[in-house]
Amino acid sequence: MIKQILRELLEIINNNRGKFFGALAGFLVAVSILIIGFFKTLFIFLCTCIGYILGSKSYKKIDFREILEKILPLGGRS
Repeated sequence: MIKQILRELLEIINNNRGKFFGALAGFLVAVSILIIGFFKTLFIFLCTCIGYILGSKSYKKIDFREILEKILPLGGRS
C-alpha cells in the first residue's frame, strides 16, 4: 500500500519536475527568510549564485588566476 502511494507520488513529481522543484525552492526560501532573515538569506543566495558561476566556468577550462587578476589586479607586478 505505502509502496504504491510512493510510486504514484514519484510519478507525479517526475511528470511535473519544474513545478515541484520551483515549489520546493520557494518553500526553502520562505523558511530561510522566516528563520534567519531577509538579508542573510539574500547573502546566502548571492554566494550560491557566485559559486555556481565559478563552478560552471571551471568546465570551460578557464584559469581561476585569470579571473582573480581581472577582479583584483596586482598593481605594479608583472
